[in-house]
Amino acid sequence: MLDIKWIRENPEALRQMLVHRRSKLDVAPLFTLDVERRRLLAELERLQAERNKSADQIGRVKAQKGDVAPLLREVENKKGEIKNLEAKLLEIEPKLKDLLLRINNLPDASVPIGASAADNKVIREVGNVVPLSFPAKSHLEIGEALGILDFKSAAKLSGSGFALLKGQGAALERALISFMLDLHTHEHGYTEIFAPFLVTAQTMEGTGQLPRFEEELFRVERDSLYLIPTAEVSVTNMHRDEVVDEKLLPRKYVCYSACFRREAGSYGADTKGLIRNHQFNKVELVQFVRPEESLEALELLTASAEKVLYKLRIPYRVVALCTGDLGFASAKTYDLEVWMPGEAAEEGGSGDGGIGGSEKTSPTRPPADPPTRSLGRWREISSCSTFSDFQARRMNIKFKRPDGKRELVHTLNGSGVAIGRTFAAILENFQQADGSVVIPEVLRPYLGTDRLIVQK
Repeated sequence: MLDIKWIRENPEALRQMLVHRRSKLDVAPLFTLDVERRRLLAELERLQAERNKSADQIGRVKAQKGDVAPLLREVENKKGEIKNLEAKLLEIEPKLKDLLLRINNLPDASVPIGASAADNKVIREVGNVVPLSFPAKSHLEIGEALGILDFKSAAKLSGSGFALLKGQGAALERALISFMLDLHTHEHGYTEIFAPFLVTAQTMEGTGQLPRFEEELFRVERDSLYLIPTAEVSVTNMHRDEVVDEKLLPRKYVCYSACFRREAGSYGADTKGLIRNHQFNKVELVQFVRPEESLEALELLTASAEKVLYKLRIPYRVVALCTGDLGFASAKTYDLEVWMPGEAAEEGGSGDGGIGGSEKTSPTRPPADPPTRSLGRWREISSCSTFSDFQARRMNIKFKRPDGKRELVHTLNGSGVAIGRTFAAILENFQQADGSVVIPEVLRPYLGTDRLIVQK
């Protein structure tokens, strides 16, 4: 949530920001409601002062045996006016708050201006995109042939949009979760959390899912609880209404969770396979930092997520999102995208197999241009963001400076990384001509094998 004082003082900057963010929100009612609210508060303060003054006079007149009836009538009249003003405030304030909760965060000055994903900036690419010597298959084809993906059984249990993993597939999913948690706790200094999957509406509101994205959430009506779309929701709200010890900043948490999303806006896109499911697994990184450390922390958090892909030897690239593609609550975001050789290329997009305008920065594994092909695309596997004080203001999370001044913390999070999409990327990037899949070396101790083969 943005500071209402900043909004009052910068109405044109707010409108321009919303244009850059491609928001269609009409903020004119917000300014009208804010003016009326401040007028009512001023009038309320005046009436309360007059009521208190009259009440004091009643005491003095009583002491002098005077007639207090006129003063009593005046006090009663004031009480009626005050009650009327309070009722008007109770009507206005929820409307004002709802509008404030629907306004996008301010992009950081370093975020490129752009209208859509086509204006995102590729920062770097890591790893070789090696052409296969045989026709590439999708992870769905590979997984079903290996007998590790069973979407027919999942549909029987839950309907479309769910996956069921079997045998080596279930073991690979578990190995990926353990590998990522071990990496982030042992090498990157994160504290592991295991948090509830069901949360309150207030918790969803704190991180920005409500009220803006109600249609994307699964709600348990009877208990007024929501299934989390990401562990960010549970973990970030851990410090709601707290003053965090400044000496303990930055606070760094990693959390595995199942995630639940309706995908209401996907309109049938990516309905096959593991890319877009109603339920999926993810390892999430969350940080609480001082404001002056926010951008540096984002670079470090992104590097931690990158390390997962680097160790797995999956080709990936880092993309800075432009204003038009930035998430609702984000001030700045880097997307990590992995190469998927078995997926159909996006027409007119960056996933057509070409690598253009990238900054190649890996000295140990320099990227190579992939060949022209009908298959192959870049697929997002992690979004790493700083939210500045946007979430902290909604959740009232502060820290105290050495001089005693209290300030809002900055919150960050990023997937470290999405398990299902990593599963799919492994199948596609390490598929072999005989139908088997070579397991990345770092996963072999967890899985107890160096490849997935067709089970007889």
